[in-house]
Amino acid sequence: MPPHSADDVAGLIASWRERIAADERLRPAVSVDDVEAAGCAGDVAVAFDLEDSGPLDGQLDRVRHFYDLGVRTMLPSYNNRNMVGGGCLDEVDDGLTTYGRALIREMNAVGMVADGSHCGARTGLDMCEVSEQPMIYSHSCMRSVWDHPRNITDEQAKECAATGGVIGITGVGIFLGPNDATVDALVRHIDYAVELVGPEHVGVSTDYPFDHEDFNAMLEQSPELFPDCYTRWGPINFMPPEGLLSVEDALLARGYPNDAVAAILGGNFRRVAGLVWQ
Repeated sequence: MPPHSADDVAGLIASWRERIAADERLRPAVSVDDVEAAGCAGDVAVAFDLEDSGPLDGQLDRVRHFYDLGVRTMLPSYNNRNMVGGGCLDEVDDGLTTYGRALIREMNAVGMVADGSHCGARTGLDMCEVSEQPMIYSHSCMRSVWDHPRNITDEQAKECAATGGVIGITGVGIFLGPNDATVDALVRHIDYAVELVGPEHVGVSTDYPFDHEDFNAMLEQSPELFPDCYTRWGPINFMPPEGLLSVEDALLARGYPNDAVAAILGGNFRRVAGLVWQ
């Protein structure tokens, strides 16, 4: 799928800001204080994430432009190689390009979190090497638990943790197991990641698309857009956001301390935002 242009992204952000303003349950978030204020009021804080650096079109000054529009995290590549680096579905990943390394440094300078989800393994490792701030895998599962190209290796997880970052286990069925979008499957990945890098470097990110029926219809109508590892099980199952309540119960039942559960269910990502966002 071709990336959106910079103007497309600006238009999408403007549209979403209108939707947020029209819903009293939602609040725009450009700082950690905004997130905490929303939480105290029982509202949902909304920050923007750009899942591909394509809209930058090679112009590093656009990092600041998108940051000013509210984008707080960005993925250098989405599944396939671009001018920044490799994607997780590429057969060969040569890592970050010279421009890609400059992009990570610019994101550090601006205060935008670098996110290795959807990137190739070598590109993700290079991101950890270059970044002077914590980087994250915002929505990725563990390849040692379920061998899928969208999942990350133990080495990737360890290097991410070494930056002070967080791996967000995601509730997408095909990444958790054989289209297994259950709490038990998600907790298996959490357990493995916690054993590998510690609870301070693990989070949860459901990656739940509220238009999932449209997404599954697109997969059925255009299977060439994704490889067999996405399409072989038919419609993709997703764990809904309310499943997080059951995740909390499951972690407590397994003996996780209250503070570790709080960290996994948001505290660790809040820490990274506090360190990186400006």
